[in-house]
Amino acid sequence: MLKKPDWLRVPHSDSNNILMTADLIEELGLNTVCDAANCPNRTECFSNKTATFMILGNLCTRNCAFCNVINGTPLPVNEQEPKNIATAINKLGLSYVVITSVTRDDLPDEGALQFANVVREIRNQVPNVIIELLIPDISAKNIKTITSASPDVIGHNMETVQSLYSAVRPEANYNRSLEVLNSIKQANSKVHTKSGLMLGLGESREEVLKLFDDLLDVGCEFLTIGQYLSPSKNHFPVKEYITPEEFSEYAKIAKEKGFRYVASAPFVRSSYKAHEFYSASEDSSTSTSSSSSIGGGASVS
Repeated sequence: MLKKPDWLRVPHSDSNNILMTADLIEELGLNTVCDAANCPNRTECFSNKTATFMILGNLCTRNCAFCNVINGTPLPVNEQEPKNIATAINKLGLSYVVITSVTRDDLPDEGALQFANVVREIRNQVPNVIIELLIPDISAKNIKTITSASPDVIGHNMETVQSLYSAVRPEANYNRSLEVLNSIKQANSKVHTKSGLMLGLGESREEVLKLFDDLLDVGCEFLTIGQYLSPSKNHFPVKEYITPEEFSEYAKIAKEKGFRYVASAPFVRSSYKAHEFYSASEDSSTSTSSSSSIGGGASVS
């Protein structure tokens, strides 16, 4: 295994909010990708009284080589989940929330209705919250169910370049993931689209730049780029640690190519500090973030 460089040391967070946030999540019977994906930024986010909620259970029907979320046979959909998530958002005082899910290939609607119900319940209880969804590779028909609830942002992570899909995301498909982002825009042009990419899996620079172009071709507006960190020795190994300078260069190139906003740094994850990401994109169409302090978030197939 490669030795982690100094720039990948996670700063310590110590706050009473960490326990308060964790207790509230447990009390309401909710799941977070912060815990399920073993996110390196979990304590920082919890200390700021925020979390990325993971709906539709904590067992995924996929078994991606990079992801720490447990594979298994999921439980039935929890009808109380939308209400409980809205309650948590209200109690935490959030103005921006990110909702993701495990992949539910077992459901006819792939979990789309639960996403829509969550959005509507949040709007009902906390009307002014900005809502970002991070969805699996749901079909175009079911994506319309989600966009009908009018979330503000919908993301789907490409995760890696096309040549590595068979090794890293063997149950997913590169072109199908691109079509998810295209379908979101086709269903509701007002919804912002977003995608995330991990580096250090063995990709080439040329492949990364091609992925940028492919994302822009399907109307993707926001892009996050972060360092892949293997959850365990049983997961896909890290092939390379990308330097902060290289992340900054990728951010510059992606912005020049036409993305509305880019966050690119070792600890960047798709949902960490998403509120700042969204605000910056709204404030200026020429902003680019390459701060190494950005991290956290989720990986969803």
